[in-house]
Amino acid sequence: MAGTELFGAEERKEINDVMETGVLFRYGHDAQRNNHWKAKDFESEVKKITGAKFAHAMSSGSTAIATALAASGIGAGDEVIVPPFTFIASVEAVLFIGAIPVFAEIDETLCLSAEGIEKAITKNTKGVCLVHMCGGNAEMDSIMAVIKKHNLILVEDAGQAFASSYKGTYTGLFGKAGSYSFDFFKIATAGEGGVLVTNDEETYKKADVYSDHGHSHVGAKRGMEEHPYLGFNYRISELHAAIGLAQTRRVPGIKEKNQHNKKFMQKLLSTNKHIGFAKVGDESGDSATFLNLLLPDKDTTQRVVNEFNNAGVMGFDYWFLNMYHFINQWDHLKNLQTVSNLPAQILERSQNYNTMQLPQTQEVVGRLISFSVKVAWTEEQMKELATNIISCVEKATKPVNA
Repeated sequence: MAGTELFGAEERKEINDVMETGVLFRYGHDAQRNNHWKAKDFESEVKKITGAKFAHAMSSGSTAIATALAASGIGAGDEVIVPPFTFIASVEAVLFIGAIPVFAEIDETLCLSAEGIEKAITKNTKGVCLVHMCGGNAEMDSIMAVIKKHNLILVEDAGQAFASSYKGTYTGLFGKAGSYSFDFFKIATAGEGGVLVTNDEETYKKADVYSDHGHSHVGAKRGMEEHPYLGFNYRISELHAAIGLAQTRRVPGIKEKNQHNKKFMQKLLSTNKHIGFAKVGDESGDSATFLNLLLPDKDTTQRVVNEFNNAGVMGFDYWFLNMYHFINQWDHLKNLQTVSNLPAQILERSQNYNTMQLPQTQEVVGRLISFSVKVAWTEEQMKELATNIISCVEKATKPVNA
């Protein structure tokens, strides 16, 4: 992704601003910092792109989604519907705020479907943690209908989908709160970082306090202000925020280039009848960080993966076998192997993680191969990659007796 491709004078300038003052802490020290407030400026850039009323930068996308859930009112014993295809942080966040994950089916958007959510709802369901996977966006009209019908709290993990939008609304802003990741592998990187967004002032205020040991940030002397809630340390440093600030300014141009490159690759690959593509709720709002191929079936897909490996094709993920993005490999989650007890281990659960059946998800992820879209790709490189992909698919789908 572009965050690892583009790094230069802009990032160094923002970092040097911090180094020259020596103020690495995001709060206070007004006289020393020479009016450099990198976390605040980072948040402003996120608001500028997404249109969010409020944004709060934190130490990671993981802490941002955990804070979004907590600040939205989800806690101990609440059931939260989650996807089985996501970076596991989404599920860990639910567990570590004391709630209980309930897994539901995804569809070919690679996100939870309205039908999947509906079928997973129980009398104990309080919320949905919707993950916008692989740079795209979910089918939000039908999902919001289910959310409203059952009066659920929607929290969005758009860690992989910063700058993605659906019919004019940016991911992260459909529900109570949302989060983005700015780690090393996203469309923009802070090295490590995340941002919570919301249009609800009360949720923002709770997140601000919760993510900094309960500090209200009212008054001039840190530590002497009111502490309205308990919290923990999810703060971002000014150094990480400085990088995130410079990178976020690049995002509109990155997104435009990503969309061009993804469409170019799809046009080339569409000449092969066996290659299809994952759906996007709203293609015009795709951040286009991933080129997501859907092949005819799991067996064909696994043969294609073998052909890729034999041919030296690089830069792809076969999520069906991925250790940290798909539930099949999450034995530690399915068996709740923890270093200390969580509410999910003590309270009654409506779902047995070892015996639950998610056939549609298994089918979709079994057919899915994703390539990271590179902002720096040349047409020659894309043509070469497309030729290699098609060649491998043709070998994998060639009749055995041909």
